[in-house]
Amino acid sequence: MTGSAVIVGWAHTPFGKSEAPDIETLIGEVGQSALTHAGVEASDVDFATIGVLNSGFSNQGFEAGLIGKAMPELRHTPALHVENACATGSAALYAALDFVNAGRGDIALVIGAEKMTGVPMGDVGDILLSACYRAEEGDTPNGFAGIFAQITQSYFQKYGDHSAEMAMIAAKNHANGMNNPFAHMRRDFGVKFCNTVSDKNPLVAPPLRRTDCSLVSDGAAALVVASAEAAQNLPRAIGFRARAQVNDFLPLSMRDLTAFEGAHRAWATAKEQANISLDDLSLVETHDCFTTAEMIEYEAMGLTPVGQGWRAAAEGWTSMQGRLPVNPSGGLKSKGHPIGATGVSQHVMAAMQLTGEAGAMLVNGANLAGVFNMGGAAVTNYVSIMERLK
Repeated sequence: MTGSAVIVGWAHTPFGKSEAPDIETLIGEVGQSALTHAGVEASDVDFATIGVLNSGFSNQGFEAGLIGKAMPELRHTPALHVENACATGSAALYAALDFVNAGRGDIALVIGAEKMTGVPMGDVGDILLSACYRAEEGDTPNGFAGIFAQITQSYFQKYGDHSAEMAMIAAKNHANGMNNPFAHMRRDFGVKFCNTVSDKNPLVAPPLRRTDCSLVSDGAAALVVASAEAAQNLPRAIGFRARAQVNDFLPLSMRDLTAFEGAHRAWATAKEQANISLDDLSLVETHDCFTTAEMIEYEAMGLTPVGQGWRAAAEGWTSMQGRLPVNPSGGLKSKGHPIGATGVSQHVMAAMQLTGEAGAMLVNGANLAGVFNMGGAAVTNYVSIMERLK
């Protein structure tokens, strides 16, 4: 296990269009609930992190200052705002783990949140382009969908058109999301619908269809992290067999669009650190901001050779009954993608699996879970290997 810090509790709002007017309200919705689930008091918290992208979703910055406002009991508790594009939630979690592992305190609260629907939809694409290299990519039509359309086109040029397999990924994740009470879109569309361009499933950025793209969502998730000593008196403990972060070049012009080399290195590092192979994992929650991303991530994690990620979808390897269930939660595709909350949410979903609290999402006998969360187009890459210790 990497260090001694463990996850001891969590909370999660439904993702979607929230009635919460702002980040402050979302913090309040999950902060105390996570502490209650962990069995600790606000007075026990030594440190708090909050992951929020913002970048124009709100005029209110300095989100770390909102924690004490939303939770007055934490008025004097040190707090830190963390931002790392779409991997912001994992960055906030890792900062809390590092704080506890450094011996600076015993209990840390991690919150990830985003309010995306409060701005006009026409502004969302430009805001999200803050996670690309604007000097070269800032004028990309259709925002980040346009970035991933370029990646998809490059993949198709190398390895053939695999739109049908991408539709299978979308359909799998929507089917899984039917069992997730927190999911933004709990609807089983089926492969035929996802693979057909129509008025209800138009091209967003060719060749990406609407069903290939994750959702614009509001929501929050929280985790409570504790030292091994503090966790002895608490109901549960989820440990980290390994965790790795690997960065890559921000400009797409400096690397192979389809290689996801940073993701591959992060997975390789985590597997070596944990002394496991992919076959040892019970499930993976991976960053399917677009179906192309999940397909290439199959290759990055080592499930298939390079250029054959589509096979895992076509042959059912990643279904709930397959060789390695991927995104039992429905992933970003069905669950939604409130940027700052996503990485925290993924770790909550994995922890729920390991404690048997995943309800209808449960992968029977899950004992080792992988989480992959990336920022930008595989620029910053986080891999966690998690196990239940208590």
